Amino acid sequence: MVQPQQPAGEPTRAPWRRLGAISAEGFASGAPNTGLGEVLPIWLATHGVPLELIGLLPLAGLPYAIKVLWAPLLDRWPIPWPDRRRGWIALLQLLLGLSIASLALLRPSTDPHTLAAIGLVALLVAVLSATQDIVIDAYRTDLLPQQERGAGAAANSLGFRGGTLILGSGALLIAGGAGYPLAFAAAGGLMLLMIPCTLAAPSLPPLAQPVGSLRQAVVGPVREFLARTGGRRGLQILALVLLYRLPDGLLAPMGGPFLVAEGLSEGQIGLLKSALGVLATMLGVVLGGVLFGRLGMNRSLWLFGIAGAAGNLAYWLVARGGVVSLQTVAGAVLLENLSSGLVGTAFVALLMSLCNPRFSATQYALLSGVYAVSSKVLAAPSGLLVKLLGWEHFFLISAAAAVPAFLLMVLVTPWGEDQARGAYAGE
Repeated sequence: MVQPQQPAGEPTRAPWRRLGAISAEGFASGAPNTGLGEVLPIWLATHGVPLELIGLLPLAGLPYAIKVLWAPLLDRWPIPWPDRRRGWIALLQLLLGLSIASLALLRPSTDPHTLAAIGLVALLVAVLSATQDIVIDAYRTDLLPQQERGAGAAANSLGFRGGTLILGSGALLIAGGAGYPLAFAAAGGLMLLMIPCTLAAPSLPPLAQPVGSLRQAVVGPVREFLARTGGRRGLQILALVLLYRLPDGLLAPMGGPFLVAEGLSEGQIGLLKSALGVLATMLGVVLGGVLFGRLGMNRSLWLFGIAGAAGNLAYWLVARGGVVSLQTVAGAVLLENLSSGLVGTAFVALLMSLCNPRFSATQYALLSGVYAVSSKVLAAPSGLLVKLLGWEHFFLISAAAAVPAFLLMVLVTPWGEDQARGAYAGE
């Protein structure tokens, strides 16, 4: 595979500069994406807003599901300074900082006008954050050579979780001591502090063939992908993107309810899911980045996929074991989150490898949208499956959901090759 060109004059420490920049932009992505989403429901609830209205708040996150609709605009009209991706990132971080800080001017109540204003600001933040995600995904894809994509996926995931933790937990800590206005002002200031990091990040080389029209930006990504992969191979790749993380998607919404069904208290669940789970996921991300560099793309996808199915089987063993102890449940949570970190690292690297830098914003948004169908739509019947089959059989079926992906991997990412068939091979 031809590696993406690096800017002339990059020092020998460039790999660390690139990974540091990817981690910082992951932080900027996670902070408003998930961190703010954890704060807003608590803010509304503490001010007496009815639960049925708070329950509508996730609708403001719709832009994350449909961001592919405007992704071509970012490929077609790049901001040239400091480069075609960082110009947009810096502008969006400025707008995000101001939008989040504007929440400090609002106070929740049951007044419809006030709630509408809060909803509109939340929607604006979601649109800006989803757009920032498009460009950050494209920047990461364009910046990293193939041999750094595993480490880059790990750096992005670590930064994302750090942003979620610091903005979410930090804002709540500030709100508890000094009130929500200061908390939102601080959260907005945090986003503004990311702008210097973006401007100092490594530059992208200019494109040999920039996107010349909006039609090319809309049609070009699909046409280029199909021309590169062939129609049949392209469908196989899309099916793999859809199905590779299905076991993870089925388990995610049912892990917490299973712990409740096993009689664990809220405090025990919080300790396992929030503390042990997050640490295990971060460990999996780091381990995945290290192993990816040694194993390569295809072997990582195979081995990490097996580890992901093993995480589901750990819950199956707990469900069929009869008497449940805190230690056995902790072991299952640990394995599940560790394997999730591994799977996520390989998966992000796979998506990056499938994108042409000319259309990376649109192609990555398309691929991540295909994955969203799996994590949201295909995983939606998980609760019904538990009701019909019981916990033991559900976990067994969720692990077996990895089989279709493995069958596709025989064709798309065979063990004996280094790269997925249909991965981008250079300009």
